[in-house]
Amino acid sequence: MDPEKKRVNLPDKHLDRDPLTREDMHRATQDRIYEISREFTQGFKFLEAYPKSVTFFGSARFKQDNAYYKDAAKLASRIVTELSYSIISGGGPGIMEASNRGAEEAGGNSIGLTIRLPRGQVLNNYLTNHIDFYYFFSRKVCLTYSSEAFIFYPGGYGTLDEFFEIITLLQTRKIPTIPVILVGSDYWNEVKVFIEKTLLERGTVDTDDMTLFTITDSHDQVLQIIKNAPVHEYLPYKGLRVNPIDE
Repeated sequence: MDPEKKRVNLPDKHLDRDPLTREDMHRATQDRIYEISREFTQGFKFLEAYPKSVTFFGSARFKQDNAYYKDAAKLASRIVTELSYSIISGGGPGIMEASNRGAEEAGGNSIGLTIRLPRGQVLNNYLTNHIDFYYFFSRKVCLTYSSEAFIFYPGGYGTLDEFFEIITLLQTRKIPTIPVILVGSDYWNEVKVFIEKTLLERGTVDTDDMTLFTITDSHDQVLQIIKNAPVHEYLPYKGLRVNPIDE
């Protein structure tokens, strides 16, 4: 058979790399599937060591003098000191750094689920342990299934992406009931208004969907919500942590 007939992605013009054969594509697919499986297996195994944890989300752009940064550090410190929970973040700067800093300086577990980037991720200096991921989606899944509560501070597209994905998973019962706490009412009330005026009024979400998150600036209320939340059972054979009543 003419070798050219085996090519499946012949370009219209010359490129620096040779086109792939079906065999090349099959091999690349198998390698990718193996790497994805490995990341999930190692990620969930890593998280088993931290059965009680809270995950922080928020902008990576906030500096140490930012009010949200300072607030996140104080809240993380109280969660560690008063509840003995581990703090998990993406391990980078901004709110991630603030939450890890509060946890580390309080003597608690300060965990980062980091991502490998071409130029290297900027890791914060307050991690007591971390695990690297190559794929964003496998990292996000591990962040999503890792905690007893999710705390969101103001952020950009990435923060909103994570927020809407988590409340969608809660809405569709793909994850057990977990508190989603939005700190920074001046920011999150604007998001709530958008949901009410643009989504709820058009019938694209239900009234009950408005109860999937709590907006508060009170650290005492945040701690009480976490304290009242169930500690989810970790099931290694599924790679999930689930509420026993959902099984």
